[in-house]
Amino acid sequence: MRTTLDLGGRWTWSVDETGPTPVPAEARSLIGREIDAHVPGALHADLLAAGVIPDPLVDSNEDLVGWVSRCDWLLRRRIDRPVDAERIDLVFDGIDTVAAVAVNGHTLGTVRNMHRTARFDVSSVIADDTLVEVRFTSPYTEAEKWERELGARPSAYPEPFAFIRKMASSFGWDWGPTLPGCGLWRDVRLEAWSTARISAVRPLVDVFEDTGILTAHIDLERAASGDALPLHLEVDVAGHAVHVEVPPGESTATVVVDVPDVRRWFPRSLGEPHTYPVAISLWAHGERLDQRDTRVGFRTISVDRTPDDLGTPFVVTVNDRPLFIRGVNWIPESVFPGTVPAERVRARLEQAADANVDLVRVWGGGVYESDEFYDACDDLGLLVWQDFLFACAAYPEEEPIRSEVLAEARENIVRLSPHASLALWNGNNENLWMRFDKDWAAQPGGDLTWGDRYYLEWLPDLVRELDPTRPYTEGSPWSGDGVVDPNDVDHQTFHSWDAWNEDDYAVYRDSAPRFVSEFGWQGAATWRTLRDAITDDELRLDSDNVRHHQKAIDGHTKIARNLARHLPATADFDRWHLQTQWMQVEAVRTGVLHWRSNWPRTAGTIVWQLNDLWPVTSWSAIDSAGRCKPLYFAIRDMYAPRVMTIEPTDGGLELCIINDHDETWVGSARIMRRRVDGEVLADRTEPVSVAPRSVIRLDLPETLAESADRSSEFLAATLDGERALWCFASPRMPGASAPLDIAVTAVPGGLDIVVSSDGLARDILVQPDRIHPAATVDRGFTTVLPGESATFRVRAPERLDPEAARGAFVVSSLRDIIDPD
Repeated sequence: MRTTLDLGGRWTWSVDETGPTPVPAEARSLIGREIDAHVPGALHADLLAAGVIPDPLVDSNEDLVGWVSRCDWLLRRRIDRPVDAERIDLVFDGIDTVAAVAVNGHTLGTVRNMHRTARFDVSSVIADDTLVEVRFTSPYTEAEKWERELGARPSAYPEPFAFIRKMASSFGWDWGPTLPGCGLWRDVRLEAWSTARISAVRPLVDVFEDTGILTAHIDLERAASGDALPLHLEVDVAGHAVHVEVPPGESTATVVVDVPDVRRWFPRSLGEPHTYPVAISLWAHGERLDQRDTRVGFRTISVDRTPDDLGTPFVVTVNDRPLFIRGVNWIPESVFPGTVPAERVRARLEQAADANVDLVRVWGGGVYESDEFYDACDDLGLLVWQDFLFACAAYPEEEPIRSEVLAEARENIVRLSPHASLALWNGNNENLWMRFDKDWAAQPGGDLTWGDRYYLEWLPDLVRELDPTRPYTEGSPWSGDGVVDPNDVDHQTFHSWDAWNEDDYAVYRDSAPRFVSEFGWQGAATWRTLRDAITDDELRLDSDNVRHHQKAIDGHTKIARNLARHLPATADFDRWHLQTQWMQVEAVRTGVLHWRSNWPRTAGTIVWQLNDLWPVTSWSAIDSAGRCKPLYFAIRDMYAPRVMTIEPTDGGLELCIINDHDETWVGSARIMRRRVDGEVLADRTEPVSVAPRSVIRLDLPETLAESADRSSEFLAATLDGERALWCFASPRMPGASAPLDIAVTAVPGGLDIVVSSDGLARDILVQPDRIHPAATVDRGFTTVLPGESATFRVRAPERLDPEAARGAFVVSSLRDIIDPD
């Protein structure tokens, strides 16, 4: 039976003087010094723990540690030979990135791809007290070498990430620092085995009527003693077992198992995510040689891209049921992905599920995520849109990069194939669009290869070969061919960034794209997260450290321009911080609710972005400390299965009622026009019946839609506890929000903060991290109507002082955002 020995834990780092990169001046004092390393892990994290470098995520320390990425490093440890076996393999699940692996001074091989595994036969060289060494070449040395040899090409960022198969965003992005490191970022182990082993399993599923069909493609590796033997495979799916014989010399087998009366896997918005255990065992002479345990979910999935009178739709369909996708984009949880524990990944995905999200897009500038990531998505009923790892650059198609890309894609298609959550393969992020939109062909290097053969030929060929059960799209965005603008609103997927970069979020309402796979709006990280990352005595907008934690080009300028359209200017950091949170929510809510109201023309939105990898002002809903920004709660509310929105039309206003349930929504919608002091000016009740998975739109009569005094009137529509508001007053108008009455009560686990008002109190927010670093709250911006109240439940791991809730900016509202007094 195959046995494994985990080689994680303590290793040691040292500067590699023998590598191709000259030792930086900052590293010379470290020559000959051994530094504790943790595997899996990352170089920067180990240097920080050893006191060699300051925290690169604090202040502007990123700039002080740039030398780390410009140095070659040696990682080593001693191991003993495991049990005797015919074969002993040294297996690395992830080496970041360019390295030579040696055992007792004998070089086993070299690697140059973070996204692949590496396996070396060490049977003849391993003994007790064996020295394992991994010599890392600086990622810049490798990337710049191939950039020189193959020719520089257009890119959105001035870094050579397109010339190395490494997490692109480790070289910096418009939300992330430039900290490309190295290390063993996934597990490393010894595997001892004899005769034969299972080298890969690719279980593909289909459903015919009530029968689940598992087609397991199994690859085997034989040792010398197994070459002439017949081998036996058993594939068991929840008690339904099939046995096959693999003739001598054969190394592949396909086993089909039928599962009657199957329970299908559904995304959380359609049903239950049911999975089945799968056990695959390999036998010879009655002895079990190896076993692989996995699981599958039986479901069908497709994307309807049949041209219609409006253009080309992009409707995701699971088990023959079309659905509006309520998605979020996912970036790596850390700029050092080897340091991210599995429980943190699961917690973040649980937060997404709790926010009514049903799809997570794994973005192409990151990594193929861990098995634990996809396991959690399987469990939670979260569909996964998986990018191949290309983003925002022209990628060379020459060797050695081409072979690495195709081997990486092949390996990861096979690795991820068991996961029911995996719904869609996507060729790239924005490369087809940027080639057109940025006129890359006319730029230096624009006449060189740029990656189109990956997206249009090689990757779709691999998906058809290895995973024909899932749809493939050439890119995001992509219109479907090379004739129509890749980012055409009427054809397939669309990225909406002009609003943030140039216009106002109101322009979201000007169109109804077929599928919005990226859009977003910036807001600062939570106050405590920024406070912990910036050591200035006082947080100020003009602080170098504050500005360092904004990576978007002209990011603060764009924020200021966008804020000026809706709110009065402020130089006060706390008020500015609150304003960015408010505007982020307003902008994203405007887009999502407008586009949801246009179902089925618009078939989904994927908000940029769910998470962050360092403390920063960015587009995220959850910051890098795991704290929920107000946007998180807004996503939860706007992605609710049943929601209403009041939308402007050419002639007035209309009430849109969105029912994403399987049952008809029947009730009476009440719409009132009221003064901010509570007086009812007009009142109307409309009986409604909204069919499952549909939207109805009610034109509002002039008595409701026309305001005599825009500064003091608003609309409120209610239906079965759901509510939609429309304020005629601009947020900056005096009297737009009334004073608050606040009552604070200590309760087990924290505080209940009850906020009420005699008038309309718009956009009340409680910032729990201003009370305690670990405190949480159960809601974001909340509007209280005249005479009503709202309870904010603040919880923390220790007792909270009720008086702390009365501190500055703990409880605030739109009134505080616009009024410095």
